[in-house]
Amino acid sequence: MKKLKVCDGCGKERPIWKSSGTGGLKLCQQCWSCHSSKDNMQKPTNSIPRVSAKRAKKDAEYSKLRQRYLTENPLCMIKVNGCTNGATDVHHTYAGANREAFYLVQSTWKAVCRNCHDFIHMNPKIAREMGWLK
Repeated sequence: MKKLKVCDGCGKERPIWKSSGTGGLKLCQQCWSCHSSKDNMQKPTNSIPRVSAKRAKKDAEYSKLRQRYLTENPLCMIKVNGCTNGATDVHHTYAGANREAFYLVQSTWKAVCRNCHDFIHMNPKIAREMGWLK
């Protein structure tokens, strides 16, 4: 007769069916049949991609365009108090739902420093009045 132990799967005191290959878990026969070593006991080998292939392609294109845009526009275009003059960010003037439609449209971009970019997003009312947000 097998010694009864607490099953890590169901928490009931039962004979332990398997304990090796399960990451140290002690499982009864019922719990073992629900869990195979390929399911939940190991890290999944095929993880869900963080973004779709279409979005990844668009982001790669954006990255290239952004690099070129900042090279062509090295100075901040906003120049609010605290501006560092060197453009490090690309500000998209279209926010919210409209942003995706204008994501790659360079005429809607502004080369800005981090301080000015923070100012724009912390003061949306002023930014809209100045035409920095639409």
